[in-house]
Amino acid sequence: MHPAIKLRHIRAFLDIAAEGSLSSVARRQGITQPALSRTLAELETLLATPLFRREKRRLVLTEQGALFRRHASVGLQAFEAGAAAMHPGAPGSTIRVGVLPTAATRLFPRVALRFREIAPETVLAIETGPHSYLVGLLREGAIDLMLGRMPVASEMAGLAFTHLYEEEITLVARHDHPLRGEPVAQLLARVPVLLPPATAIIRPAVDDYLLTFNLAGLQPAFETVALPVGRAILLGSDAVWFISRGVVADDLNRNDLCEISTGARFLSGAVGLTRRQGGPAVPGLDLLERLTKENADRQG
Repeated sequence: MHPAIKLRHIRAFLDIAAEGSLSSVARRQGITQPALSRTLAELETLLATPLFRREKRRLVLTEQGALFRRHASVGLQAFEAGAAAMHPGAPGSTIRVGVLPTAATRLFPRVALRFREIAPETVLAIETGPHSYLVGLLREGAIDLMLGRMPVASEMAGLAFTHLYEEEITLVARHDHPLRGEPVAQLLARVPVLLPPATAIIRPAVDDYLLTFNLAGLQPAFETVALPVGRAILLGSDAVWFISRGVVADDLNRNDLCEISTGARFLSGAVGLTRRQGGPAVPGLDLLERLTKENADRQG
């Protein structure tokens, strides 16, 4: 490796690779975009190869850039683990994370276990709950990071959102549901329906979908986004449930539940990381974000 390559080059490169944008990384790091651009240019010069190409408004890794990212990510994680190992008996810090149901069953458990391997001295304090509740905790400083659906525009003041992937809202039922082949409008009129609560961030999208069938006033039998409750109701009845696919992905893979085609392309939304702008530095938070992005890339 060229001796002039510094840790700041590696961190900047990995953050840009994760977000695909100079401006968003510069804002989060509290530096100017020209300064970040110079750092990237220095690294490309030292490596004697372009690491990104521009596609529309995003920076996309070149083949050489993708290769370097794999090695750089492993190297940085090893460096951070080595630094932590120098003080094995030191008291650890705590990172407080709010996780919405859409990421609580699959993505975040994988991230948490990997984080534990690298930074065992740091405790992840995990809070779950409705979207509005977690946004409130984030604003108050009671949590350091939120993983879940993108806040609506009216909630974004003072917050920064990093996009990870798009996720569908799906309609699910037990795997042997007797009416799974029925047209959706007829099915919804004949069986109990579970909807997300009115306060859930995915509820407006579901309401808009129901409006296309003139079912805006549909009276749900139950309202929940909680997997244990929703799963038990579906398995014990002919009910159907509008829910983020990530919540029930494992049940779908096991064929305990099945998806019922809605025929709608707009029943989806952005999932990502939300944090306070200009908040105090939290040890280990950048590592947690990086691991979340890497696992989300593999999930996508």
